[in-house]
Amino acid sequence: QVQLVESGGGAVQAGGSLRLSCAASGFIFSSRAMSWYRQAPGKERELVAFIGRAGAITNYADSVKGRFTISRDNAKNMVSLQMNSLEPEDTAVYYCYVYTLDAWGQGTLVTVSS
Repeated sequence: QVQLVESGGGAVQAGGSLRLSCAASGFIFSSRAMSWYRQAPGKERELVAFIGRAGAITNYADSVKGRFTISRDNAKNMVSLQMNSLEPEDTAVYYCYVYTLDAWGQGTLVTVSS
């Protein structure tokens, strides 16, 4: 079955960096676009970043442009999110998502303190 397992979350001070990873299994990873979403306390889940099947196409939420970078390794079935210059507003649970399968990971918590 489809599995998405996120890792790399944690607590960091404002201005710091974290790298999230999502290990995928149960489907042909290279044939699916991948996304990262996040959900902050009391807020709706929102799209953070998107990457096409080959990695050539990426898109970002305005709030993270220039600070976050999404990438993928199709040989390892992994998608990553490099997060730099973190702000307290980035505090959220971050989820890996496959739109065409409507599949979510369990999420990983990122906490940014000021």
